[in-house]
Amino acid sequence: MSENSNTDSLSVALFSEIFMADQLARNRLTKAMPKGMEISHFSVLNHLARSGDEKSPAQLARAFHVTRGAMTNTLNKLEWAGYIHIRPDWDDARRKFVAISPAGRAARDAALAAIAPILSDIVEAIGTDKVKSALPVLREMRIRLEEKN
Repeated sequence: MSENSNTDSLSVALFSEIFMADQLARNRLTKAMPKGMEISHFSVLNHLARSGDEKSPAQLARAFHVTRGAMTNTLNKLEWAGYIHIRPDWDDARRKFVAISPAGRAARDAALAAIAPILSDIVEAIGTDKVKSALPVLREMRIRLEEKN
């Protein structure tokens, strides 16, 4: 077997595991989320809560590597639920800014409380040392994939 074919097999095996782990994690976490909350909703709320700043829809779309249309859809659902406030940019009426609301912060905290034990159990079962050793590889993969966008 050639070096190239070994690398191809390793690449396929690696990404197959990542894709399957992603699918299984999303299924498990979605079931644990508070009623009506999706992972995309939690991700946006978590991002806004952690940053502490208002963000434009375009900034959020870039941060999550989704189209503006997809982000607008998520933001509309979050606004309807009362989890975010969307206001116009006072200097440029064509732009908007998004901020997390107190209800959104509470919903994010409830979702985090629901999923944290699941994630912790998995990390504990695998072992913190193994997880720590995997993080740099996964981080570098993410960075290299971001460079191509």
